[in-house]
Order: sequence, then C-alpha cells, then structure tokens
Amino acid sequence: MRYDLVIFDNDGVLVDSEPISNTILAGYLTELGHPTSYEESVRDYMGAAVHRVHDLVEERTGQKLPEDFDATLHSRILTGFERELKPVVGVADVLAKLTEEGTPYCVASSGSHDRIRAGHHQTGIDEWFEEEWIFSSEDVGQGKPAPDLFLHAADRMGVPPENCLVIEDSPLGVQAALAAGMAVYGFTAMTPADRLEGATAYFGDMGQLLQMLD
Repeated sequence: MRYDLVIFDNDGVLVDSEPISNTILAGYLTELGHPTSYEESVRDYMGAAVHRVHDLVEERTGQKLPEDFDATLHSRILTGFERELKPVVGVADVLAKLTEEGTPYCVASSGSHDRIRAGHHQTGIDEWFEEEWIFSSEDVGQGKPAPDLFLHAADRMGVPPENCLVIEDSPLGVQAALAAGMAVYGFTAMTPADRLEGATAYFGDMGQLLQMLD
C-alpha cells in the first residue's frame, strides 16, 4: 500500500541517540538515589517524554525529582550528542527516496524541539526537514503512548490518520500509532519485534525499509 504521509519517530529511527540518552538518564537517576541500569532505562523510558520519568519515579518511590531535573538532563544529553551522535545508517537514502517520489514526510518525537533540532544539526540530516515538518510532544502536552502527537502531526500535514505510516522503534511509539489509527512499521535494530507487538510490519535496517516503501 502507498501512504500519503510517512511520520518518523526521531530518537533511534533518524538519529542513533537512544544508547547515548539512556546511558545518561540511567546514570543521572542513579546519582540522584534512584538506581537505574541502562537496560531498565531502555525498558521504561525509551520513546517517552520526560514527564514519564517524573511519573514513574514518584509512583515507585513517593519522591519527586529535583526541579532542575529536566534542564540538567537536557544539558547532559546535548553534550553527549556533541561528542558521539551519528545518523541511523541508511536514513538519508530513505529520505532521499521519499523526496524524489514526492511523498510527504515529517518527524513526531517525544523529545523537545531543541533536542530534535540539535540532533539533526549534529548528524547533518537537518537539510531534509523544513521547520514545519517537525513535531514534538511539547506541541500537545503529553507524549506517547497517547495518540495526540501523531494525530497532531497528521492534522498539520493535512493527511487523514488512516493514510499515514509511522516508523517507530519503541513499544510506546507503536502503541501511540495504533491508537491514532495509523499503520506502523517497527524498527527492530534495538528493540525485538516481540516488544513491538501490533506493528503492521517489521524491518531491521534502512535498506529493508527502502524495499518495503516500494
């Protein structure tokens, strides 16, 4: 099936940021007295907006995170990006194909606008995205697994949800896409297919995605 809009998740799909950000998040939570391994951070927070971190920590411990938690985490992650962030291998080829074919696309991420733009600039994929094609959970007030962000992106791009394809690599993102009534391809480079239950199809690298988009 051909889709009228392809909506990309950002972290882990366009830029290889999940190992960086989850290592930093796990370390920061542990530093604050909430021991968290990298694996636990990926399991609990991958694909989520930062408010989920606050919610789960308070639910589990009865304690609130510091008021400057978001700002400190953001600063540490951006520093990590500057040191080592790379684009996901092959993603530029996918974006080039969509552009050549005239298929609209956008990004809908749980991350902030600043974090999205910083990652795109660092990896050089900013040339593929106009400002009006970038959507953040900041725009809707809550992140995935709520469908709000994907529905907002589709509305702003002028495409009905049923004609959209979402590219996701997190369980929360797949849940959000399904709740929005959209097809979703699960990227299994970091997350096994059995954790992306309900996806329309699965792929392990961007070369496979190119073939699937045909």
